[in-house]
Amino acid sequence: MKKKKCIAMLLAGGQGTRLFALTNSVAKPAVSFGAKYRIIDFPLSNCTNSGIDTVGVLTQYQPLILNEYVGNGEPWDLDRSYGGVHTLPPYQAKEGGEWYKGTANAIYQNMHFLDEYDSDHVLILSGDHIYKMDYSKMLEEHIAHNADCTISVIDVPHDEASRFGILDFAADGRISSFEEKPKAPKSNHASMGIYIFKKDVLVRELMADAADKTSANDFGKNIIPKMLKAKCNVFAYQFVGYWKDVGTVTSLWEANMDLLGSTPAFDLDDPAFKIYSRNEPLPPSYIGETGNFVNSLMTTGCEIYGTVINSVIGEGVTVSEGAVIENSVVMQGSVIGKNVKMNYTMVDENVVIGDNTLIGDGASDKAHITLIGRDTVIAKGAKIKSGVIMEKGAN
Repeated sequence: MKKKKCIAMLLAGGQGTRLFALTNSVAKPAVSFGAKYRIIDFPLSNCTNSGIDTVGVLTQYQPLILNEYVGNGEPWDLDRSYGGVHTLPPYQAKEGGEWYKGTANAIYQNMHFLDEYDSDHVLILSGDHIYKMDYSKMLEEHIAHNADCTISVIDVPHDEASRFGILDFAADGRISSFEEKPKAPKSNHASMGIYIFKKDVLVRELMADAADKTSANDFGKNIIPKMLKAKCNVFAYQFVGYWKDVGTVTSLWEANMDLLGSTPAFDLDDPAFKIYSRNEPLPPSYIGETGNFVNSLMTTGCEIYGTVINSVIGEGVTVSEGAVIENSVVMQGSVIGKNVKMNYTMVDENVVIGDNTLIGDGASDKAHITLIGRDTVIAKGAKIKSGVIMEKGAN
């Protein structure tokens, strides 16, 4: 078979504990976003828009819904006879399976995929970020620099820098230092968790890392610092644009809110860079005579009889008469009862909220998001304080 220029490995096995009830039964990349998408749609669509047609999706925690959603890759034009998208669970050896120990170990366990779809370069992606990026431009710079590894970098606010891998680089892009989540960051140049390696360099580094019994088997903690110490050619690719790590309830809520307004911070409707998703055909949404829909976003199959303000409403959601939803995210298939009052709330998929329920109080703000987990049924007349996490069976 013809050798490929670049293939992608998408790390999608994270447990996502900081999303609490949203990831109790689904992998973080399968969490709904923006009315009709899931988080994994963004890196997959980026690959399609960048001309990368071979993607290994490395799954681990609660993979069922994610595997079903990715399927054969057809919505992203990744259903190929040679290449396409493949879900890759932890390797099953004769003596049993072994969970991924870290990001580097996840790739190491799937080096057979790298061999099967031989390529000159390997793109490594994370499955929990919202952004649009043409990876082909990064690949061009990587090749032009003759880099062993290129790291995509974005500048973040200085007060947030300690949450990221922080690096310094020269005017030509050569990286001089890298520190994972430093307590006292030297700069605000943050790694986006997007790497391009020469394939032979990646294999060499993974083999050496696997042999090191003291390693955490992580790219940021181990592989990149060791390459810098060895004077390898490691370069930065500076990304300018919208990028959001949606690993917390607040950041996921913020990213949804960034879709609203006449000039949204993040535009999902750019025909030149389409975001693809797997969606069931549903009838058009309907706003009844009593419905009011203000500065909000919804997709197909919704019925709106109440008031929706500054909110994101997923597929097939019903908002009953007298309900008022503000500053909230309601995911697909949920039913909001009559006269429900909801503010600064995230409602997961297939939730039923009984009539006359009050969710949120005077303390409601983005730092106190109320979270209602998947398949939860809230009894009529319930009063739920701000910041509470409700899960199925708790009510």
